[in-house]
Amino acid sequence: MRKGRTYLLLMAAGAAAVLPWGVVQPHWLEGARNFVFDSFQRAAPRAYDPEAPARVVGIDEPSLKAFGQWPWPRSRLAELNARLRELGAAAIAYDFLFAEPDRTSLENVAPTIADAVARRELTRILAHTRGNDAYFAQSLAQSPAVLGVTLAAASATSAPPQKAGFAAAGDDPAPFVPAFAAIVAPLPGLAEAAQGLGATNWLPDHDQIVRRAPLLARVADRLVPALALEALRVAQGESTFVVRSSNASGETAFGSKTGVNAVKCGAFEIATGASGDIRPRYRHHVPERDISAAAVLRGEVERKEIEGRIVFVGAVAAGLGDIRATPLEAAIPGVDVHAQIIESIASGALLSRPDWAAGAEVFAAAAVFAVAAGLLYVAQPLLSGALGLAAAAALFAGSFYLFERQGLLLDPAFPSLAGLGAYLVGAVALWRIEQTSKRQIRRAFGKFVAPAVVDRLAENPERLVLGGETRELTVLFSDLRDFSTLSEGMSAQELTRFMNGYLTPMTDAILECEGTVDKYMGDAILAFWNAPLDVPDHPRKALKAALAMREALAVFNAARAQEARAPGQAHRIAAMGLGLHCGPCSVGNMGSARRFDYSILGDTANLASRLEGVCKLLKIEIVASQAVRSATPDFAWLDLGRVIVAGRSTPTAIAALAGDAAYARSPEFSGWRDRHTAMAADYERAQFADAARAAAELLESAPPPWRALYLVLEARFRDLSGAPPPKDWDGVWSLSSK
Repeated sequence: MRKGRTYLLLMAAGAAAVLPWGVVQPHWLEGARNFVFDSFQRAAPRAYDPEAPARVVGIDEPSLKAFGQWPWPRSRLAELNARLRELGAAAIAYDFLFAEPDRTSLENVAPTIADAVARRELTRILAHTRGNDAYFAQSLAQSPAVLGVTLAAASATSAPPQKAGFAAAGDDPAPFVPAFAAIVAPLPGLAEAAQGLGATNWLPDHDQIVRRAPLLARVADRLVPALALEALRVAQGESTFVVRSSNASGETAFGSKTGVNAVKCGAFEIATGASGDIRPRYRHHVPERDISAAAVLRGEVERKEIEGRIVFVGAVAAGLGDIRATPLEAAIPGVDVHAQIIESIASGALLSRPDWAAGAEVFAAAAVFAVAAGLLYVAQPLLSGALGLAAAAALFAGSFYLFERQGLLLDPAFPSLAGLGAYLVGAVALWRIEQTSKRQIRRAFGKFVAPAVVDRLAENPERLVLGGETRELTVLFSDLRDFSTLSEGMSAQELTRFMNGYLTPMTDAILECEGTVDKYMGDAILAFWNAPLDVPDHPRKALKAALAMREALAVFNAARAQEARAPGQAHRIAAMGLGLHCGPCSVGNMGSARRFDYSILGDTANLASRLEGVCKLLKIEIVASQAVRSATPDFAWLDLGRVIVAGRSTPTAIAALAGDAAYARSPEFSGWRDRHTAMAADYERAQFADAARAAAELLESAPPPWRALYLVLEARFRDLSGAPPPKDWDGVWSLSSK
């Protein structure tokens, strides 16, 4: 539960760090989104329709070769304009700025002649002729011509005449559209003659790619249409644009001023962004759209290529410098972009990024973050990573589907990045939680649990039940004999050194056999097996620990004897008793709210303690219950019958552990065990005199450490032989002391 709360808090902090970027919309996020949308366009560009209403008449390399370098005399442009009019062009839009007089016109050439007489004579002759600009103006006035203007940051010329009217529905659109300080317009005569004036400005993104095209701009309080929009108006013979903004009839804005919604131009109602911009769906450059200006001037163009179409005249030769970048191509003529705008509008192929897109993306990102965080918590990292990749792929597929079928631009990048952020934050959080958990487990268990068990706990902390559980345990209780007498005369430092020297090898023996040290009680040790993790064959491992403790005590006594021998000091031999029992026990965190330990409680632990007391009575080292003996029948056991220990009313079958399985198979133990078993059988049959004689014989033949046992048993049997056996004799020995 604590892990879950920690993970939840860390993920909440991660969400607070990741999700606001969807609201802030930094440049890097815009760049990622543009990359995705550009990739969509490259994957599914707009199909070209040969019947599309736009054509580009280009000043290309063949035209420059045929008619000389640019700029051409405007008389030639007048001729080009006249031919396009004759071919039936619905609108002729010039992607040029004619802001200065034609330098090639003779009236402008005359002042540059060095010979004064010739200069005066030429000036006199030209006084009654029209210049190139006049010819061009006359041609413009007779055709559906649209000239380009440039919107600038500083004033350059006087404002040209207003060609189109604007009607607003809803909020005033002026505050929402891009604003400029001035208009750089064509010569007044040309501006007056043209039927339309449109801005040629682009507003490229930071990478200079034209993704959005402004349909409207503002200079002071005057709205200016884009060149393509103005050409569309002139082609339809319309006089007015209708601009629908927030709070117009049918536009839901709830009183908020959210910007421009659409521009109506004749038969076309063009949905726009808030600033009056559109997003064309581009296609790669197609030669079918382009017509060489030289071909028009030579009369080599069929009428069907021009009639009823919007014709854009512009520079397409590489050396003329009008180059733009689109999502599909790094370099195309700027005039080509105007034509693609008209094609996108006419075919309904404009792309749309709705007002609600950013909010929906933040919501999707939050949902993806939450799902990724939850998935990472419950699933394996590889599985959650694979599912995360599948979710990101689904987001991209869904976004591409909406792009392809409905022209909607919904960003899958930010939700996917949010999912990646959730995965990274979650992975780090889980790693930190895991490391913290491992440290806590090692700190909590490392000093009293076997290292191998600690490692398994650290790797699988979910297997640790700290709240308390009932498990089948093997419990070992050990105690030093006559500790008060043993420690008599020791200083505090000597006693501390003695206890450390004794407890260290005893603890090592337990831990090396995968046991858990519950607690030290002075010189006593309580240990158990099969918790906090499962320990296979735990009774056997507990017995191995008991035998190792017996050997370690012998080494301890030998070291103390050698240490005392050097200065000629006397020392007492340390002896201990070990009681073992196997059964159900409650194990977990025991204690108070302020302090608790991982410990055990239950009758199994109490009986192990009482069996250790039996060791003291019988003068042996290791006594185990029948439960332990039955679980390890191959060890060297000597059955001791049944006893009722202090504090219990029911008898317990017990046995003394003489050695391990290898010792049990030895001839030495086999003969000893058989004699011992015969003695025990005499006792069970109430043949106490025979049992006493058998005990006396074993007192002489048994290994020296065990002779004290038979001395105790002989004395008990002789006491019982002095009187007739009880009628209800059952062989149970009732012990009155611990």
